Amino acid sequence: MSLKNQKSIPHVPKSRGKKISIIKDSVPEKKKSEIEYNCEIYFSTGFLKEKQLYCITLTTIRQFSNLNYEISVSTTKHKSTIDIIILGLKTKIDYVNNSGSALCELLFENLYGKHTINIIKQDGSINSAIVDFNIFKRKIDLVKVFLPEKKNNREFVTFEVVPDKFKYSN
Repeated sequence: MSLKNQKSIPHVPKSRGKKISIIKDSVPEKKKSEIEYNCEIYFSTGFLKEKQLYCITLTTIRQFSNLNYEISVSTTKHKSTIDIIILGLKTKIDYVNNSGSALCELLFENLYGKHTINIIKQDGSINSAIVDFNIFKRKIDLVKVFLPEKKNNREFVTFEVVPDKFKYSN
């Protein structure tokens, strides 16, 4: 039996082609609040150059035993807001499989003053925190953690500043 010649190219949906504005405007389904991620904020230094960086680390609460995973994210920064969209999980290519949680480290430069960090899931749920960065006092303050005014928003992230991980460049 021969295959039929197609007259048009079939439509293949883009799984990661959503724009940030569309995801932010969507209203998520009602679900029970369940903490899925932990967001740690701390000072760090660059790996190759001794630059002062600000690190935002996302880790999953769930532990994985068979494969090593990373959290796939997309970030945008506008003035004093940082939007982090969680796209999903992807496997790391490692020779040794370790059990543990999936993580993603995001490094930023030149953050000073109060910034709003928005963590957004694909369904449109948003968790936000206002963080005050002050490199001169060597201090990061978590000012406020909140859910933006939106229907059906639920809490899925915990935010914390981790002074034990602070590293400063000379």
